[in-house]
Amino acid sequence: MQKISFSPAGIVILSGVVAALHLGKVSPAIPALQASLNLTMVQAGFLLSLTQLAGMLAGVMIGVFSDGLGLRRSIISGQMILCVASVIGMGARQPDELLMLRALEGLGFLLTTLPTPGLIRQLVSRERLALHLGLWGCYVAIGTSIAFIAGPTLIETVGWQGWWGVPAICSAAMIIWLVRAVPSDRQRLPPETASARCTAAPSEAWTHRLWTTLKASGPWRVGIAFAMYAGQWIAVIGFLPSIYADTGLSVPMAGALTALAAFVNISGSTSAALLLHRGISARRLLLVGYMCMAITTLFAFGQFTQGMPVVRYGAVLVFSAVGGVIPGTLFMIAVSVAPSERTVSTAVGWVQQISSMGMFVMPPLLAKLAGWAGGWHWTWLASGLASLIGLLLAAGLAQDDYVPSMPEPETLRSGN
Repeated sequence: MQKISFSPAGIVILSGVVAALHLGKVSPAIPALQASLNLTMVQAGFLLSLTQLAGMLAGVMIGVFSDGLGLRRSIISGQMILCVASVIGMGARQPDELLMLRALEGLGFLLTTLPTPGLIRQLVSRERLALHLGLWGCYVAIGTSIAFIAGPTLIETVGWQGWWGVPAICSAAMIIWLVRAVPSDRQRLPPETASARCTAAPSEAWTHRLWTTLKASGPWRVGIAFAMYAGQWIAVIGFLPSIYADTGLSVPMAGALTALAAFVNISGSTSAALLLHRGISARRLLLVGYMCMAITTLFAFGQFTQGMPVVRYGAVLVFSAVGGVIPGTLFMIAVSVAPSERTVSTAVGWVQQISSMGMFVMPPLLAKLAGWAGGWHWTWLASGLASLIGLLLAAGLAQDDYVPSMPEPETLRSGN
């Protein structure tokens, strides 16, 4: 584990964790933001989801840009944007200011995370690829868990503005680490490949990568499946601190319970990596994950469990833990369905663009549904519909008899 943590591949995984810390910093701060900025619950929903705006509107183009810019340079650029936007956010005085900055953070988040699966693919051996991609599937859960644990205490100590500075410092440190420890394209790739990156015609290269990706069916299906998972997970976990605070729990306790719910998601992603490596089909893992999410949200929010907090919280834990097999599986598939080595970030970008729509729409939708119903007791219905779509897509994978596998890294060809 130590080798993974401090290898170049481990460093880029940690970079994703830092990006996810930016993603998760809002949830524990919602009560403080409501008190100081008069933030409404619907605005809070958009604050949770606006980081997905860039991915929703231009994820595939950002992926194309990352493929052309270079994977390491893209990650470093993304961390710079996250750092600057978070620092500026410390001085926000109106909700609209934070909302605009969250959209900018979404751009930085994508530049940081979209190239990472392709970079991991170049940094590790084939035998260790499933393990590293499985660990990469945990980056959101780890980053948001850290935010949920540290956020409430730091907010009480230094205010939400000081809390905004913590991920900015982490991003600044990560930039230095990436520059020093992760090899550049010329150091990392074969000479002919690195040279082709520098000499290929830009207009021909990006249009070819884009068209090749968009005409492939795999990225479309994986993206929609990801949207059905990520939209409900980020909405349910993101609103838990506010839901628990409304029941009278202290802010630190609500944050700790939410952190545990996010953290157990890691077990599902790592389990998916090990099970895929041992030959368990992607279809089986996805079916189990989506069915579990549908059932557990019924127990977590249904009216028949009202007055049973232990049952409800246990259902949330199972929702996150077993549902965690979905991102680990889908990340493996997303890298595998890329048409070529040069289109990995482009394919992941298109998957992200589709999945971002789910992450953008679901939090405000659940907030609106809760406001209309006068509580969160209909949340299970929205989650169940999303899981049903995910189940149908998993069945589609079965019809194609798809087994995740990695093509051999190819040397760049003209126009590719």
